[in-house]
Amino acid sequence: MAESQEIELRGHIIDSGIMTQLFDRVMDMGGNFEILVFEVGKKKTDPSYARLRIAASSRETLQSILSELHRLGARPLKVKDVHLVPAEADRVVPKGFYTTTNHPTQVKYCGEWIPVQAIEMDFLIVVNPEEKIAVAKPLGKVQKGNLVVVGEQGVGVSYPERPREQSTFEFMHGTVSPERPSETLIAKIAKEILEVRKNGGKIAVVGGPAIIHTGADRALAGMIHDGYIDVLFAGNALATHDIEYNLYGTSLGMDISTGKPVMGGHRHHLYAISEIMRAGSIKNAVDTGVVTGGIMYECIKHNIPFVLAGSIRDDGPLPDVILDVMEAQDAMRKHIEGCSMVVMIATLLHSIAVGNCLPSSVKTVCVDINPAHLTKLMDRGTTQAIGIVSDAGTFLPLLAKQLEIQSCAAKK
Repeated sequence: MAESQEIELRGHIIDSGIMTQLFDRVMDMGGNFEILVFEVGKKKTDPSYARLRIAASSRETLQSILSELHRLGARPLKVKDVHLVPAEADRVVPKGFYTTTNHPTQVKYCGEWIPVQAIEMDFLIVVNPEEKIAVAKPLGKVQKGNLVVVGEQGVGVSYPERPREQSTFEFMHGTVSPERPSETLIAKIAKEILEVRKNGGKIAVVGGPAIIHTGADRALAGMIHDGYIDVLFAGNALATHDIEYNLYGTSLGMDISTGKPVMGGHRHHLYAISEIMRAGSIKNAVDTGVVTGGIMYECIKHNIPFVLAGSIRDDGPLPDVILDVMEAQDAMRKHIEGCSMVVMIATLLHSIAVGNCLPSSVKTVCVDINPAHLTKLMDRGTTQAIGIVSDAGTFLPLLAKQLEIQSCAAKK
Protein backbone atom coordinates (compact mmCIF):
# COMPACT_ATOMS: atom_id res chain seq x y z
CA MET A 1 0.00 0.00 0.00
CA ALA A 2 1.33 3.42 -1.03
CA GLU A 3 0.64 5.51 2.11
CA SER A 4 1.33 4.72 5.76
CA GLN A 5 1.75 6.31 9.18
CA GLU A 6 2.72 5.06 12.62
CA ILE A 7 0.39 5.54 15.58
CA GLU A 8 0.43 4.59 19.26
CA LEU A 9 -2.10 3.78 22.00
CA ARG A 10 -1.70 3.58 25.76
CA GLY A 11 -3.95 2.37 28.58
CA HIS A 12 -6.18 -0.64 29.17
CA ILE A 13 -6.48 -1.11 25.44
CA ILE A 14 -7.03 -4.88 25.62
CA ASP A 15 -9.60 -5.02 28.46
CA SER A 16 -11.62 -2.21 26.90
CA GLY A 17 -11.74 -3.82 23.47
CA ILE A 18 -10.02 -0.82 21.90
CA MET A 19 -7.52 -2.92 19.94
CA THR A 20 -10.29 -5.08 18.49
CA GLN A 21 -12.24 -1.98 17.43
CA LEU A 22 -9.08 -0.55 15.87
CA PHE A 23 -8.40 -3.69 13.82
CA ASP A 24 -12.03 -3.82 12.64
CA ARG A 25 -12.15 -0.20 11.57
CA VAL A 26 -8.87 -0.35 9.67
CA MET A 27 -9.94 -3.43 7.69
CA ASP A 28 -13.54 -2.25 7.18
CA MET A 29 -12.19 0.95 5.62
CA GLY A 30 -9.88 -0.87 3.22
CA GLY A 31 -6.65 -0.35 5.11
CA ASN A 32 -4.02 -2.59 6.62
CA PHE A 33 -2.06 -2.63 9.86
CA GLU A 34 1.23 -3.93 11.18
CA ILE A 35 1.88 -4.28 14.91
CA LEU A 36 5.39 -2.93 15.57
CA VAL A 37 5.38 -2.92 19.39
CA PHE A 38 2.90 -4.48 21.79
CA GLU A 39 3.69 -4.27 25.49
CA VAL A 40 1.01 -5.84 27.69
CA GLY A 41 0.62 -4.65 31.27
CA LYS A 42 1.65 -7.41 33.65
CA LYS A 43 -0.58 -6.31 36.54
CA LYS A 44 -4.25 -5.32 36.60
CA THR A 45 -3.36 -1.69 37.16
CA ASP A 46 -0.60 -1.60 34.52
CA PRO A 47 -1.43 0.07 31.20
CA SER A 48 -0.54 -1.56 27.90
CA TYR A 49 1.20 0.09 24.95
CA ALA A 50 0.93 -0.54 21.22
CA ARG A 51 2.64 1.01 18.23
CA LEU A 52 1.26 0.20 14.80
CA ARG A 53 1.82 1.14 11.20
CA ILE A 54 -1.43 1.92 9.39
CA ALA A 55 -1.37 1.68 5.60
CA ALA A 56 -3.82 2.51 2.82
CA SER A 57 -3.86 2.77 -0.96
CA SER A 58 -4.22 6.56 -0.99
CA ARG A 59 -3.55 9.57 1.24
CA GLU A 60 -7.29 10.31 1.42
CA THR A 61 -8.15 6.79 2.59
CA LEU A 62 -5.33 6.84 5.13
CA GLN A 63 -6.51 10.15 6.58
CA SER A 64 -10.07 8.82 6.86
CA ILE A 65 -8.81 5.76 8.74
CA LEU A 66 -6.58 7.82 11.03
CA SER A 67 -9.50 10.12 11.81
CA GLU A 68 -11.55 7.12 12.98
CA LEU A 69 -8.65 5.77 15.04
CA HIS A 70 -8.11 9.20 16.59
CA ARG A 71 -11.52 8.89 18.23
CA LEU A 72 -10.42 5.62 19.80
CA GLY A 73 -7.51 7.40 21.46
CA ALA A 74 -4.79 6.72 18.86
CA ARG A 75 -2.12 9.39 18.40
CA PRO A 76 0.79 9.93 16.01
CA LEU A 77 4.23 9.32 17.50
CA LYS A 78 5.04 13.02 17.44
CA VAL A 79 2.18 15.36 18.30
CA LYS A 80 2.38 18.97 17.14
CA ASP A 81 0.59 21.86 18.81
CA VAL A 82 -3.06 22.34 18.02
CA HIS A 83 -3.91 24.46 14.96
CA LEU A 84 -5.99 27.52 15.87
CA VAL A 85 -7.90 29.82 13.51
CA PRO A 86 -9.99 32.83 14.65
CA ALA A 87 -13.73 32.87 13.91
CA GLU A 88 -14.39 35.61 11.38
CA ALA A 89 -17.81 36.49 12.82
CA ASP A 90 -20.28 35.29 15.42
CA ARG A 91 -21.34 31.73 14.50
CA VAL A 92 -19.11 31.81 11.41
CA VAL A 93 -16.25 29.38 11.98
CA PRO A 94 -13.19 28.33 9.95
CA LYS A 95 -13.58 25.43 7.55
CA GLY A 96 -12.29 22.08 8.71
CA PHE A 97 -13.02 22.83 12.39
CA TYR A 98 -12.62 19.94 14.80
CA THR A 99 -15.81 18.32 16.13
CA THR A 100 -15.72 16.64 19.52
CA THR A 101 -16.75 13.27 20.84
CA ASN A 102 -18.26 13.03 24.32
CA HIS A 103 -15.05 11.45 25.64
CA PRO A 104 -12.47 13.29 27.77
CA THR A 105 -10.39 15.38 25.37
CA GLN A 106 -7.15 17.35 25.57
CA VAL A 107 -5.42 19.82 23.26
CA LYS A 108 -1.68 20.45 23.01
CA TYR A 109 -0.89 24.17 23.19
CA CYS A 110 2.64 25.58 23.59
CA GLY A 111 3.87 22.04 24.28
CA GLU A 112 1.41 21.52 27.14
CA TRP A 113 -1.65 19.25 27.19
CA ILE A 114 -4.75 21.17 28.32
CA PRO A 115 -8.01 19.35 29.23
CA VAL A 116 -11.07 20.51 27.30
CA GLN A 117 -13.76 21.76 29.66
CA ALA A 118 -17.53 21.16 29.28
CA ILE A 119 -17.01 18.33 26.81
CA GLU A 120 -20.03 17.30 24.79
CA MET A 121 -20.42 15.53 21.46
CA ASP A 122 -20.55 17.51 18.20
CA PHE A 123 -19.08 20.68 19.70
CA LEU A 124 -16.15 22.83 18.59
CA ILE A 125 -13.10 23.55 20.76
CA VAL A 126 -12.15 27.15 21.56
CA VAL A 127 -8.78 27.95 23.15
CA ASN A 128 -8.02 31.00 25.30
CA PRO A 129 -4.24 31.53 24.95
CA GLU A 130 -3.93 34.03 27.81
CA GLU A 131 -5.57 31.77 30.40
CA LYS A 132 -4.43 28.55 28.71
CA ILE A 133 -7.87 26.98 28.86
CA ALA A 134 -9.82 25.07 26.23
CA VAL A 135 -13.61 24.89 26.22
CA ALA A 136 -16.06 22.90 24.09
CA LYS A 137 -18.71 25.17 22.56
CA PRO A 138 -21.76 24.63 20.34
CA LEU A 139 -21.51 26.13 16.89
CA GLY A 140 -24.17 28.72 17.66
CA LYS A 141 -22.20 30.18 20.59
CA VAL A 142 -18.86 30.76 18.91
CA GLN A 143 -18.07 34.48 18.83
CA LYS A 144 -16.01 36.57 16.46
CA GLY A 145 -12.31 36.27 17.27
CA ASN A 146 -12.61 33.01 19.22
CA LEU A 147 -9.63 30.77 18.43
CA VAL A 148 -11.16 27.59 17.04
CA VAL A 149 -9.34 24.28 16.76
CA VAL A 150 -9.04 23.19 13.13
CA GLY A 151 -8.21 19.61 12.22
CA GLU A 152 -7.15 16.81 14.54
CA GLN A 153 -3.56 17.95 14.96
CA GLY A 154 -2.75 18.45 18.63
CA VAL A 155 -6.03 16.93 19.86
CA GLY A 156 -6.06 13.86 22.10
CA VAL A 157 -9.08 11.72 22.97
CA SER A 158 -9.19 9.45 26.02
CA TYR A 159 -11.49 6.62 25.00
CA PRO A 160 -13.39 5.17 27.99
CA GLU A 161 -11.58 2.21 29.49
CA ARG A 162 -13.29 -0.77 31.07
CA PRO A 163 -11.60 -1.58 34.39
CA ARG A 164 -10.56 -5.17 35.00
CA GLU A 165 -12.28 -4.97 38.38
CA GLN A 166 -15.83 -4.57 37.12
CA SER A 167 -18.12 -2.12 38.88
CA THR A 168 -21.78 -2.95 39.28
CA PHE A 169 -22.53 -0.85 36.22
CA GLU A 170 -20.05 -2.67 33.97
CA PHE A 171 -22.11 -5.88 33.90
CA MET A 172 -23.79 -4.92 30.63
CA HIS A 173 -22.13 -1.64 29.62
CA GLY A 174 -22.96 -0.47 26.10
CA THR A 175 -25.45 -3.22 25.36
CA VAL A 176 -29.19 -3.72 24.92
CA SER A 177 -30.64 -6.44 27.16
CA PRO A 178 -33.33 -8.46 25.34
CA GLU A 179 -34.64 -9.94 28.57
CA ARG A 180 -37.46 -8.69 30.72
CA PRO A 181 -36.06 -6.76 33.67
CA SER A 182 -35.37 -9.47 36.26
CA GLU A 183 -35.05 -8.71 39.95
CA THR A 184 -31.31 -9.43 39.66
CA LEU A 185 -30.81 -6.98 36.81
CA ILE A 186 -32.71 -4.18 38.51
CA ALA A 187 -31.05 -4.94 41.85
CA LYS A 188 -27.71 -4.10 40.23
CA ILE A 189 -29.03 -0.77 38.95
CA ALA A 190 -30.48 0.01 42.40
CA LYS A 191 -27.12 -0.80 43.98
CA GLU A 192 -25.41 1.61 41.59
CA ILE A 193 -27.93 4.36 42.44
CA LEU A 194 -27.22 3.88 46.14
CA GLU A 195 -23.46 3.97 45.48
CA VAL A 196 -23.79 7.22 43.51
CA ARG A 197 -25.85 8.77 46.33
CA LYS A 198 -23.34 7.58 48.92
CA ASN A 199 -20.51 9.24 47.00
CA GLY A 200 -22.41 12.52 46.69
CA GLY A 201 -23.21 12.21 42.97
CA LYS A 202 -26.30 13.59 41.24
CA ILE A 203 -28.89 11.37 39.57
CA ALA A 204 -31.18 12.57 36.79
CA VAL A 205 -34.31 11.00 35.32
CA VAL A 206 -35.48 11.57 31.75
CA GLY A 207 -39.13 10.58 31.62
CA GLY A 208 -41.91 10.18 29.08
CA PRO A 209 -45.72 10.14 29.53
CA ALA A 210 -45.80 6.32 29.41
CA ILE A 211 -44.67 6.50 33.04
CA ILE A 212 -48.15 7.84 33.81
CA HIS A 213 -50.03 5.70 31.28
CA THR A 214 -48.58 2.47 32.75
CA GLY A 215 -49.20 3.40 36.38
CA ALA A 216 -45.51 3.83 37.26
CA ASP A 217 -45.98 7.41 38.47
CA ARG A 218 -46.25 6.41 42.12
CA ALA A 219 -42.91 4.62 41.98
CA LEU A 220 -41.14 7.62 40.44
CA ALA A 221 -42.88 10.07 42.77
CA GLY A 222 -41.77 7.89 45.69
CA MET A 223 -38.17 7.90 44.48
CA ILE A 224 -38.24 11.70 44.28
CA HIS A 225 -39.82 11.88 47.75
CA ASP A 226 -37.12 9.60 49.17
CA GLY A 227 -34.28 11.69 47.75
CA TYR A 228 -32.99 9.42 44.99
CA ILE A 229 -33.57 11.88 42.14
CA ASP A 230 -31.86 15.26 41.80
CA VAL A 231 -33.29 16.57 38.53
CA LEU A 232 -36.11 15.64 36.12
CA PHE A 233 -35.97 16.14 32.35
CA ALA A 234 -39.22 15.72 30.45
CA GLY A 235 -41.66 17.37 28.08
CA ASN A 236 -45.10 18.88 28.30
CA ALA A 237 -46.76 15.44 28.11
CA LEU A 238 -45.34 13.86 31.26
CA ALA A 239 -46.19 16.85 33.43
CA THR A 240 -49.62 17.28 31.84
CA HIS A 241 -50.72 13.65 32.29
CA ASP A 242 -49.21 13.51 35.78
CA ILE A 243 -51.37 16.48 36.76
CA GLU A 244 -54.36 15.09 34.84
CA TYR A 245 -54.11 11.87 36.84
CA ASN A 246 -53.95 13.79 40.12
CA LEU A 247 -56.97 15.95 39.26
CA TYR A 248 -59.19 13.50 37.38
CA GLY A 249 -57.79 9.98 37.91
CA THR A 250 -57.13 9.51 34.20
CA SER A 251 -54.21 9.62 31.80
CA LEU A 252 -55.10 10.49 28.21
CA GLY A 253 -58.69 9.99 29.31
CA MET A 254 -58.10 6.40 30.41
CA ASP A 255 -58.85 5.14 33.89
CA ILE A 256 -55.43 3.82 34.97
CA SER A 257 -56.90 1.28 37.39
CA THR A 258 -59.18 -0.36 34.81
CA GLY A 259 -57.50 0.54 31.51
CA LYS A 260 -60.85 1.69 30.15
CA PRO A 261 -61.74 5.08 28.66
CA VAL A 262 -63.79 7.47 30.78
CA MET A 263 -66.75 9.33 29.29
CA GLY A 264 -65.48 12.77 28.27
CA GLY A 265 -61.97 11.80 29.41
CA HIS A 266 -60.38 12.95 26.17
CA ARG A 267 -60.75 16.52 27.50
CA HIS A 268 -59.11 15.89 30.86
CA HIS A 269 -55.54 16.73 29.81
CA LEU A 270 -56.75 20.06 28.43
CA TYR A 271 -58.66 20.74 31.64
CA ALA A 272 -55.48 19.96 33.59
CA ILE A 273 -53.46 22.41 31.49
CA SER A 274 -56.16 25.04 31.97
CA GLU A 275 -56.04 24.65 35.74
CA ILE A 276 -52.27 25.17 35.81
CA MET A 277 -52.60 28.19 33.53
CA ARG A 278 -55.18 29.59 35.95
CA ALA A 279 -52.76 29.07 38.84
CA GLY A 280 -49.89 30.60 36.86
CA SER A 281 -47.41 27.75 37.28
CA ILE A 282 -47.09 24.20 38.58
CA LYS A 283 -45.53 25.55 41.77
CA ASN A 284 -48.44 27.90 42.38
CA ALA A 285 -50.88 25.03 41.78
CA VAL A 286 -49.07 22.91 44.38
CA ASP A 287 -48.73 25.76 46.88
CA THR A 288 -52.45 26.60 46.65
CA GLY A 289 -53.59 23.01 46.94
CA VAL A 290 -54.83 22.57 43.38
CA VAL A 291 -52.35 19.73 42.79
CA THR A 292 -52.04 17.40 45.77
CA GLY A 293 -49.82 14.56 44.60
CA GLY A 294 -47.79 13.01 41.81
CA ILE A 295 -44.38 13.42 40.22
CA MET A 296 -44.50 17.19 39.70
CA TYR A 297 -45.96 17.65 43.21
CA GLU A 298 -42.98 15.82 44.73
CA CYS A 299 -40.54 17.87 42.64
CA ILE A 300 -42.06 21.10 43.96
CA LYS A 301 -42.31 19.91 47.58
CA HIS A 302 -38.69 18.71 47.66
CA ASN A 303 -37.15 21.51 45.56
CA ILE A 304 -36.13 19.13 42.78
CA PRO A 305 -35.46 21.13 39.61
CA PHE A 306 -37.15 20.07 36.40
CA VAL A 307 -36.72 21.05 32.77
CA LEU A 308 -39.81 20.68 30.58
CA ALA A 309 -38.78 21.12 26.94
CA GLY A 310 -41.53 21.93 24.47
CA SER A 311 -42.21 20.50 21.03
CA ILE A 312 -44.37 21.27 18.03
CA ARG A 313 -46.84 18.54 19.13
CA ASP A 314 -47.71 20.05 22.51
CA ASP A 315 -51.20 20.95 23.66
CA GLY A 316 -51.27 24.09 25.76
CA PRO A 317 -48.52 23.93 26.72
CA LEU A 318 -48.14 24.23 30.49
CA PRO A 319 -46.72 27.62 31.55
CA ASP A 320 -43.56 25.91 32.89
CA VAL A 321 -42.66 24.44 29.50
CA ILE A 322 -39.66 26.07 27.79
CA LEU A 323 -40.72 26.87 24.23
CA ASP A 324 -37.34 28.05 22.88
CA VAL A 325 -35.34 24.88 22.07
CA MET A 326 -31.97 26.60 22.51
CA GLU A 327 -33.05 27.89 25.91
CA ALA A 328 -34.18 24.37 26.79
CA GLN A 329 -30.76 23.01 25.77
CA ASP A 330 -29.02 25.53 28.03
CA ALA A 331 -31.32 24.63 30.92
CA MET A 332 -30.56 20.94 30.45
CA ARG A 333 -26.81 21.56 30.34
CA LYS A 334 -27.00 23.61 33.53
CA HIS A 335 -28.60 20.75 35.46
CA ILE A 336 -26.59 17.97 33.78
CA GLU A 337 -23.41 19.47 35.25
CA GLY A 338 -22.33 17.28 38.13
CA CYS A 339 -24.61 14.35 37.22
CA SER A 340 -23.01 10.95 37.76
CA MET A 341 -25.93 8.85 36.54
CA VAL A 342 -28.93 9.32 34.25
CA VAL A 343 -31.92 6.99 33.97
CA MET A 344 -33.95 7.43 30.77
CA ILE A 345 -37.44 5.94 30.73
CA ALA A 346 -39.85 5.63 27.79
CA THR A 347 -38.98 8.75 25.81
CA LEU A 348 -36.86 8.47 22.68
CA LEU A 349 -36.56 12.13 21.68
CA HIS A 350 -35.86 13.51 25.16
CA SER A 351 -33.41 10.66 25.81
CA ILE A 352 -31.45 11.50 22.67
CA ALA A 353 -31.54 15.21 23.53
CA VAL A 354 -30.15 14.64 27.02
CA GLY A 355 -27.79 11.89 25.83
CA ASN A 356 -26.21 14.29 23.35
CA CYS A 357 -25.31 16.59 26.25
CA LEU A 358 -23.70 13.90 28.42
CA PRO A 359 -19.98 13.20 28.77
CA SER A 360 -19.23 9.51 28.24
CA SER A 361 -18.22 9.24 31.90
CA VAL A 362 -21.86 9.60 33.03
CA LYS A 363 -23.45 6.22 33.77
CA THR A 364 -26.56 5.97 31.62
CA VAL A 365 -29.46 3.53 31.74
CA CYS A 366 -32.14 3.66 29.05
CA VAL A 367 -35.44 1.78 29.45
CA ASP A 368 -37.87 1.43 26.55
CA ILE A 369 -40.37 -1.16 25.35
CA ASN A 370 -39.03 -0.77 21.79
CA PRO A 371 -35.51 -2.23 21.33
CA ALA A 372 -34.99 -0.07 18.24
CA HIS A 373 -35.24 3.06 20.40
CA LEU A 374 -32.43 1.83 22.62
CA THR A 375 -30.23 1.04 19.62
CA LYS A 376 -30.98 4.43 18.09
CA LEU A 377 -29.87 6.22 21.27
CA MET A 378 -26.52 4.42 21.17
CA ASP A 379 -26.13 4.95 17.42
CA ARG A 380 -26.58 8.68 18.00
CA GLY A 381 -23.46 8.70 20.19
CA THR A 382 -24.53 7.75 23.73
CA THR A 383 -22.41 4.61 23.56
CA GLN A 384 -21.96 4.40 27.33
CA ALA A 385 -25.65 3.58 27.82
CA ILE A 386 -27.02 0.22 28.82
CA GLY A 387 -30.40 -0.57 27.32
CA ILE A 388 -33.21 -2.48 29.01
CA VAL A 389 -36.23 -3.60 27.01
CA SER A 390 -39.18 -3.02 29.33
CA ASP A 391 -42.26 -0.90 29.81
CA ALA A 392 -42.08 1.76 32.50
CA GLY A 393 -44.89 0.11 34.45
CA THR A 394 -42.72 -2.95 35.08
CA PHE A 395 -39.32 -1.33 35.52
CA LEU A 396 -39.99 1.56 37.89
CA PRO A 397 -41.96 -0.31 40.59
CA LEU A 398 -39.28 -3.03 40.64
CA LEU A 399 -36.55 -0.41 40.90
CA ALA A 400 -38.34 1.41 43.74
CA LYS A 401 -38.77 -1.92 45.52
CA GLN A 402 -35.08 -2.77 45.21
CA LEU A 403 -34.05 0.66 46.46
CA GLU A 404 -36.22 0.18 49.52
CA ILE A 405 -34.88 -3.35 50.19
CA GLN A 406 -31.22 -2.43 49.75
CA SER A 407 -31.53 0.85 51.64
CA CYS A 408 -33.11 -0.92 54.63
CA ALA A 409 -30.46 -3.66 54.54
CA ALA A 410 -27.68 -1.05 54.55
CA LYS A 411 -29.08 0.55 57.72
CA LYS A 412 -29.01 -2.71 59.69
